[in-house]
Amino acid sequence: MNPMLDLLDHLVHAYGSKVDYLQIRIEQAQGTDIALRGDLVETLSETLSVGGHVRTCHNGGWGFASFNRLADLEARLEEAIAAARLTGTEQTLLAPVEPVRRVTGLRLVGRDPRLVPLAEKKALCDHYNAILRAGSPRVASTTVRYGDSHQKVFIATSEGTLLEQEWVDLEMRFAATARDGATVQTGRETHGSRRGFDDLLDLDAKVRAAAERAVAALSLPPVRGGIYTVVIDPILTGLFVHEAFGHLSEADMAYENPDLLEVMSLGRRFGPSSLNILDGALPDGHRGSYAFDDEGVPATTTHLIRNGELVGRLHSRETAGKLEETPTGNARCLDYTYPPIVRMTNTWIERGDVSVADLPVGVHEGVYARNWLGGMTNGEMFTFTAGEAWMIRDGKIAEPVRDVTLSGNVFQTLADIEAIGDDFEWDESGGCGKGGQDGLAVGCGGPSLRIRNVVVGGAAP
Repeated sequence: MNPMLDLLDHLVHAYGSKVDYLQIRIEQAQGTDIALRGDLVETLSETLSVGGHVRTCHNGGWGFASFNRLADLEARLEEAIAAARLTGTEQTLLAPVEPVRRVTGLRLVGRDPRLVPLAEKKALCDHYNAILRAGSPRVASTTVRYGDSHQKVFIATSEGTLLEQEWVDLEMRFAATARDGATVQTGRETHGSRRGFDDLLDLDAKVRAAAERAVAALSLPPVRGGIYTVVIDPILTGLFVHEAFGHLSEADMAYENPDLLEVMSLGRRFGPSSLNILDGALPDGHRGSYAFDDEGVPATTTHLIRNGELVGRLHSRETAGKLEETPTGNARCLDYTYPPIVRMTNTWIERGDVSVADLPVGVHEGVYARNWLGGMTNGEMFTFTAGEAWMIRDGKIAEPVRDVTLSGNVFQTLADIEAIGDDFEWDESGGCGKGGQDGLAVGCGGPSLRIRNVVVGGAAP
């Protein structure tokens, strides 16, 4: 047995009888962060850390303590146990799972970023920054971000689970801002991977396109605001299903909010019979994929909406226990300084059977939107900004427009889906934020969609 696992196994046996539940999570991590802004190097760093946390539950009360010195582990154990025993006044409700004892290795297709020199990573950033800046003299500013991380995690619980797993995550972000007088436009691209460093190579065309979009948008007319039938591409579909619907499917949102729990009642219809939405870490090779979550629960694939009907939600063991449902393996933490909470993994809408070429057909006046610049959600309301867009006129893609924002209520928007395309694309650029844990790697995707009655912000009619 790995010496770390041996130590954790000993400690959970020694302390586990003092509480209803005890978990220790140890993390060894290292990574690189590079940020360029024009000619300036804002960040150039490599980090190495070891730390962990202890979670305890007793009579429904939780104790949590984190540490970055292994010598402090037993002291933090005592603190977390004392906190749980002090705060617990109810019954401990954790959905049962089978204990597992497993070691999962690192699965890479390309080079391990830990073996790539910092100078090579910086040179790659310089290369992409030069492409952004060379596009046009109207490009006023550029940014390039590079990040990689390797995490090895050890988990032991008082129920007998003993795990070791590791992964590598990589991401690059590119932005070019073009200016013409008072008019300013930005083009962005993001690329992420868990396969290896080589996935970040050969992105020249993608980076160049970001700068070209920013420059081209300077001379485009703004869209006229109004309510339109909208066709969105798979990247916007992925953003929509993650931000607008996925967070509402996280069970801690529901059991803490009776009104939302009533709205998100299982069996309720939310869309056409062709609509299927899923989330899961089980599909291999995506940024939200893993073998076990941070409670040691095996990864699953969860149907959230099946044939237009809400049939599932995402759980930790606590939320599954309180709602008397099955754990889904969605308890995740950003790193050892945080406790795991319910988080999405890879979230997607299944492809449909409508040819993408037919999606604009029959639309007298509408909008075709691709890619994204940003967005926000507030409960069931959302607003997203498209990276590029065109008008649809008499069933055909017509002139390009800019400043397209799409807004609406997620439940009404799901009901207004008219057609689901037969294409599909994954977006591996996601960095999800929740509960102060920002930048958690996720994947999202789907097909193109045609949606009626979407509020499109833009110039006044």
